Amino acid sequence: MKRLKYIVLSFVILFAIIKLGLFIFRLPSYTIKTTGKLYIVSKVSEDVQVVDLFTGKEIEEIPIDILSHEAVTTADQKRVVLTNYGASDGNIIKVINTKTNVVEKTIDLKGNIRVNGIVAFPEANKVGVIDFISNTLLIVNIDTDNIEKQIPTKQEKSHLVVLHPKKPIAYVTNIDSGSVSVIDLNLNKVVAIIACGLGRKGIAITPDGLELWVTHNKENTITVINTSSYKVIATLSTGKDPLKLNFSIDGKYCLVANAIDGDIYVYSQQSKKKIKTIVLHGKTTLLEKLLYHTPRPVNIVMHPNGLYAFVANSNANKIEVIDMKTFTVVSTIVTGKVPDAMAFVE
Repeated sequence: MKRLKYIVLSFVILFAIIKLGLFIFRLPSYTIKTTGKLYIVSKVSEDVQVVDLFTGKEIEEIPIDILSHEAVTTADQKRVVLTNYGASDGNIIKVINTKTNVVEKTIDLKGNIRVNGIVAFPEANKVGVIDFISNTLLIVNIDTDNIEKQIPTKQEKSHLVVLHPKKPIAYVTNIDSGSVSVIDLNLNKVVAIIACGLGRKGIAITPDGLELWVTHNKENTITVINTSSYKVIATLSTGKDPLKLNFSIDGKYCLVANAIDGDIYVYSQQSKKKIKTIVLHGKTTLLEKLLYHTPRPVNIVMHPNGLYAFVANSNANKIEVIDMKTFTVVSTIVTGKVPDAMAFVE
């Protein structure tokens, strides 16, 4: 009987040591030193973590009490604005003051509105949000809390939005219609509808404004669109379930998060060819699968200095930091549960 107790106790101790070892190995390490703060939105935790990018340490954890996975920094960098993807209160926008790191205000857009995609306008007091119920681009004044413009996309299940860097043009992805709506912000109307692939769409525009790249998770492709002619000029193959994508600051490369494959594809903007696959920890070997959670990259934000990309690894509850010279993961940041949206403040 004593022998059995010793055996059981030994197994318990061994199990505890293994669990402790796994925990230690999984702890994210932060090895870079760069400028600015990263605001990380964790959907399940319903909070925003503010991280100092020089030390890698958390400055603040801000409760938001909404299911958010889209966020932007205003043009003056004084506020971070979040949309709510909640089922019952999707008409809520939260505004965080980046000086005090507290929720400055909650804006109720009222009515049957469910906002998702968001973009910051050149005016520091304005953001554009996409209501996927009415399929409308709403331009919201976050000082007065008023909707100043409502521009229909003329498509179904409108999702995400980007602005042209040099012209008053907005581009909106439409999931069910398989299209992109081109909206002239001076005329306040759709001036073109571009047919492209099926599925959830991430969207990014080159820094020079000449091309749009749009992901399609039902087809595992990227559609490349010329913004002058509104023509599709290339279709690129991706990994499984491509979600968000983003261009390097110099516009030479595009990084795409393949959520199911757990990796990042790096494309040359000029050649439209994949030049590298960045495999995240947890996919390659049995040991990695034991030590790490299965990776699920969902979002990508670029540091303005062009040196780093930040990738939200939602299943592993961390941010992967990619060196944009070597295209390798060089640091990680621990997060709350299911990180997604990110916003940078200098």
